[in-house]
Amino acid sequence: MSGDAGASGPARVRQRPEVRRAMIVDAARSVIVQRGVGATGLRDIAAAADVSVGTVTYHFGSVAEILNEVVVLETERFYGAIVAAVDAEPDAVAGLRMLVEPLFGDTEQVRQHWRIWSDYWTAVVRRPEVAAEYAERIRVWEACLVRVLERGLAAGVFRTDEAPEVVALRLAAYSDGVATQIAQGVPSLTNAVALSWMWRFLSQELGVPATTIAGATPDPT
Repeated sequence: MSGDAGASGPARVRQRPEVRRAMIVDAARSVIVQRGVGATGLRDIAAAADVSVGTVTYHFGSVAEILNEVVVLETERFYGAIVAAVDAEPDAVAGLRMLVEPLFGDTEQVRQHWRIWSDYWTAVVRRPEVAAEYAERIRVWEACLVRVLERGLAAGVFRTDEAPEVVALRLAAYSDGVATQIAQGVPSLTNAVALSWMWRFLSQELGVPATTIAGATPDPT
């Protein structure tokens, strides 16, 4: 029996709506990481949150809406500190490195992050309208990258004939694709190899030696 549905169990402190909503989103994240969006239903989320299905549907109209909130939460948790540090870093090359390296760390947090993003983009392809109102809240990494590129271009460190927004979108698309391939277990594609690809890509895009962007990290390929 869910935690808010029975009268015979111990009394529970009634949570404020925003607290209950956050609990549901947290629980949904755990279920989505374990099972994927396609295998996640409202009952699964309700069970993980220890609430009734009615409580979930009171706060959210669909799994797609919950997924949007999960991605916003994931964005804040994964990128919040990174973006703050990069915005405070005056060296554009160092800032670029600080933005890219965390995407390919060999940790469970990174693996879960890309699992969520992969499911999210799959859902958006089917229903692009569900993400429209969330675009600004989830594209914070890309927006930060634009700011780094602008600083580097103004300082004469980076060289490109294209707008920073175009370069940032291209890198975001490239990094998403590479990370998805890693998540799918493509043989020989390690996080270290992926990073070396990122440095080469950025070197070509911005006219900076790959070893400079990478901080002289040896190329594993």
